[in-house]
Amino acid sequence: MHFPLRKHFVTLALLAGVGLASAQAQQPAPQAAQAGPAASAPKAHKFDPAKRAERVNKRLADLHAKLQLSQGQEYAWSQFVAAMQPPANAPQRPDRAAFKAMTTPERIDQMRAMRDRRNAEMDQRAEATKTLYAQLTPEQKKTFDAESSRMFQRGHRGMHGHHGRS
Repeated sequence: MHFPLRKHFVTLALLAGVGLASAQAQQPAPQAAQAGPAASAPKAHKFDPAKRAERVNKRLADLHAKLQLSQGQEYAWSQFVAAMQPPANAPQRPDRAAFKAMTTPERIDQMRAMRDRRNAEMDQRAEATKTLYAQLTPEQKKTFDAESSRMFQRGHRGMHGHHGRS
């Protein structure tokens, strides 16, 4: 008699497992289906150039306030701000279909060209930063060092930030 009871428990456990698996695989409730595909689709992070520029400008304004620059330092600051702005004519990523249609040497050349553009932009930013830094007082340099160090913590990516944190 003990064996049939055990057999029933095994059968019930299997049925419960199958029931849970099928319940998870069912279609969403009608309310979710009526909300449309955008409501049920996972939200992908979409790059927004306006939000990026807003974050950059906010960080620059905060840094400017903390540095308390003199009139003589403002020109170097304006050059620094201009260099930190994303380029207006920044090429977008290549179309995936077009990239896939390229031959391997063409893809290599395309990636090399993108890398060269990014490196040139970084060189401009580096020179503008060094020019501004040379104009700062020792106390301002401490502030600048602390602020720029903070930008590289917790996943930040330079003046452009990441996830809107400062």
